[in-house]
Amino acid sequence: MGLVSPRKAAEMAYRIFCTPYAGKTPRKIPPVFHKAEKIALRLNALTIRGFRWIPEHPNGKKILIAHGFSSNAYKFEKYIQPLKKEGFEVLAFDAPAHGQSEGKLINAYIYRQVLLQAEASFGPIYGIMGHSLGGLAAALAFEALPGNQDRKLVLVAPATETTRAIDNFFRMIPVSPAVKQAFAGLIDELTEHPVSYYSVSRVVKSLQAPVLWIHDRQDTICPFEDVKPLLTQDLPHVQFQVTEGLGHSQVYKDNKICSGIVRFFAGNIS
Repeated sequence: MGLVSPRKAAEMAYRIFCTPYAGKTPRKIPPVFHKAEKIALRLNALTIRGFRWIPEHPNGKKILIAHGFSSNAYKFEKYIQPLKKEGFEVLAFDAPAHGQSEGKLINAYIYRQVLLQAEASFGPIYGIMGHSLGGLAAALAFEALPGNQDRKLVLVAPATETTRAIDNFFRMIPVSPAVKQAFAGLIDELTEHPVSYYSVSRVVKSLQAPVLWIHDRQDTICPFEDVKPLLTQDLPHVQFQVTEGLGHSQVYKDNKICSGIVRFFAGNIS
């Protein structure tokens, strides 16, 4: 297709790039999700389904959890009770084309819209926690929130640079330079931003809000190499926590990481 029409090939590649993996056995519903209030929001004619937990002793603040690519809200079950214990109302949605939500495609631009709609429908949200693609979407949404200097952001193994994700994609599906150029142009056209805009590094440099960034050196999905340049920059509002041996998917499941994230959200609440 690329020989005939780079644009058509780019459109095909875009659909593949934005389609979650299929074929996984549906996960058994964790007990804590049976106790959740079922909630939903509408986005571009799609129903995005989620969950809400109300604490017994509310502190008046809300936390939103954003899962990663080909994942779902169930994966973050261990965070619900600790956050509720600290008085937080907790919100978690299945991204479009994931879990119980409708849709066929997902990318950072779409996911960002979901998180901003969650703020509009169920906010104000005090803190957002995002893993992998959810981390990139969380950063993009966070920078658009009013008064974000008074909120908190947690990034767990975020998809730091979209340019990296696209380069890795085209290593698996080799195409001509013309198709790559058309692909970049398509993203610019569809989202009104160049690929370079979809960068966690870009966002955190512009923030003044407290940020906790957790990343493992052995992460092969969202490489630590993309994080290293930030470690030597003057970013006093960003707290980096570098782990060893947890990789990309085990890092958010670690008990110490979970406890640290909860403490970060709970700290200095007035």
